[in-house]
Amino acid sequence: MENIIEIKNITKRFPGVLANDNISLEVRRGEIFALLGENGAGKTTLMNLLFGLYEPDEGEIYIRGERARISSPAHAASLSIGMVHQHFRLVEDFTIAENIVLGLEPKRRFFGVFPYVDIHSANEKIRDLSKNFGLEVEPETRINNAGISMRQRVEILKMLYREAEILIFDEPTAMLAPQEIEYLLEILKNLRHQGKTIIIITHKLNEVKQIADRCGILNRGILAGVYDVAVTSVDKMAAHMVGRALEDEQPPLEHDFGAEVLKVRDLNVTPRGAPRVNGVTFSIRAGEIFALAGVDGNGQTQLADAVAGLLEASGGEITLSGRDITRAGVRERVEAGLSYVPEDRHGVGLLLDFPLLRNLALRRYYMPPFSSRGVFGTLREREFEGFADELIDRFDIRSGRGGRTVTRSMSGGNQQKAIVAREIELGSDLMIFVQPTRGLDIGATRAIHEHILRQREAGRAIFLISMELEEIKALADTIGVMYDGRINRIAPARELTTDEIGEYMMGVKT
Repeated sequence: MENIIEIKNITKRFPGVLANDNISLEVRRGEIFALLGENGAGKTTLMNLLFGLYEPDEGEIYIRGERARISSPAHAASLSIGMVHQHFRLVEDFTIAENIVLGLEPKRRFFGVFPYVDIHSANEKIRDLSKNFGLEVEPETRINNAGISMRQRVEILKMLYREAEILIFDEPTAMLAPQEIEYLLEILKNLRHQGKTIIIITHKLNEVKQIADRCGILNRGILAGVYDVAVTSVDKMAAHMVGRALEDEQPPLEHDFGAEVLKVRDLNVTPRGAPRVNGVTFSIRAGEIFALAGVDGNGQTQLADAVAGLLEASGGEITLSGRDITRAGVRERVEAGLSYVPEDRHGVGLLLDFPLLRNLALRRYYMPPFSSRGVFGTLREREFEGFADELIDRFDIRSGRGGRTVTRSMSGGNQQKAIVAREIELGSDLMIFVQPTRGLDIGATRAIHEHILRQREAGRAIFLISMELEEIKALADTIGVMYDGRINRIAPARELTTDEIGEYMMGVKT
């Protein structure tokens, strides 16, 4: 089969990091090629080179047999290369059609003189394009009213509108519910059948087995090998990714729970006048993992934000270790014994332009030993450095310059590990994890699961919100299922099958 992409001896360096080390591989025309590796292994960097966001320090890229020095995304687009990034790049106040045609707007002239954008023509073209590829959207819907799955379809249509032949997807299923994942995988298969060449960066090995033809595995910037997916087991792919064999995860052993730590009673949350949480009641005991399942957009994030103090409760009561915190501020809740790993790591979890050592100490910077008290109190730099070094080592946070690394420059998975490390280190009575392993490789996911289980063994109350049913089944003692702002089922994990959870998630059962 003909090679459409040839990458030869590519090397890319950043300060303190050798992101890609002499990588050579080929991608065949019309195949689905999966790029695998741990967080920080260099996968996204390599694809950003192909998309023109970076230029290589060494090596060459050939597209359709001709050498290409890809200097920008616009240049990549001229070579029929498109990319859907892990964090979507859409204008919230624009419609779907306006986002898709942005930069290539169809234009006409009034009376042959005055130019204007023919949005009606754009809407019709987008509607036809979406039907042809099984990506049906309503072109006039505004992005701020579109769910995650719809936004992803818009990003795909942006590439197809520009007639991209090579489609790159960075973690395409990281933010999707199980049913949406199956739908997207079918879309990718359909795109391949229509002649597109697809590269996916992912950590989900079962999905790789389901749709990919071949996979390339990176390990700390080096290409460990290229494998035929049909004859390579998931276990073997995982071992090549992390450099060792991984043992099967076992569900937590049953044990007795302690006293009630969190009590939520008749909670309502109505941000901007829109009801998102309606009369929710549940409790979590010491040593218990209470996992909340649900399709994205059914109020789980707003519920977690309300418990953590980021959103105001419009009704009901929240009690932490017997103390009413319904009206308490965020810092007051943290000091009362609450840790929070939020869903939005960029908007809520981190200060991206701060160094890693500052982000790791965000919850404690104003207290000893980080800060000296008194009128002329100062921050103690050595304490920040020592604290960061300890967490970087214990949680395997990959960063080019240690604690001095600017957080924005780190991979998404390592940013996530930094948040998890900071919140676990607090040793809080209640720990809230919202999508804690989103975007993490299999090795890092297992490590985070082990950290959560250790907190359970230490008697912490764990509130876990995840769209990964495998994660919920692997960790939960008790499962709640949320649909349309309400928890419509709470039961011990052993009493619920995966199919039953799915039916409650979709509102089939109430």
